[in-house]
Amino acid sequence: MEILLALGAIMACLGVVLGAFGAHALKDKFASPHYAAIWETAVQYHMYHSLGILGLGILSSDALLGASSMLSWAGYLMLAGIVFFSGSLYVLAVTGVKKLGAITPIGGLLFIVAWILVAISAFS
Repeated sequence: MEILLALGAIMACLGVVLGAFGAHALKDKFASPHYAAIWETAVQYHMYHSLGILGLGILSSDALLGASSMLSWAGYLMLAGIVFFSGSLYVLAVTGVKKLGAITPIGGLLFIVAWILVAISAFS
C-alpha cells in the first residue's frame, strides 16, 4: 500500500528531525536529564514504529501477504500509537506536565494491538 509507505517515510523523517532537535536545540533546555531521557524514549519508539509502518507498506505490496486489511489496520494503529505514545512524551519532556503521562499507555496499547495484528496476518 503506497499510503503506508508514504506515511512511514514521513514519520521516519519527522523522527529524525525530532531526534536532532532534541539532541541539539533542546539539549540545554530540558529541566533535567530525566526529561532528556523521556525525549529519547519518544524518538526511539517513534522511529521503531515508523520503520514498522514502512515494513507494513512493503508487506502489503508483496504477493505473499497481499493487501490485507489487518496489515492496513496495523499500520494505522502504529501511526496513532506514535501520536499518542511519542507525542505525549514529547510534550511531557518539554513542558514537565506529568498528567500527560496518562495518555502514553494508550499509545503503548495501540502499538501492542498493531503488532498482534501483524502476527495474526502472518499466520493466516
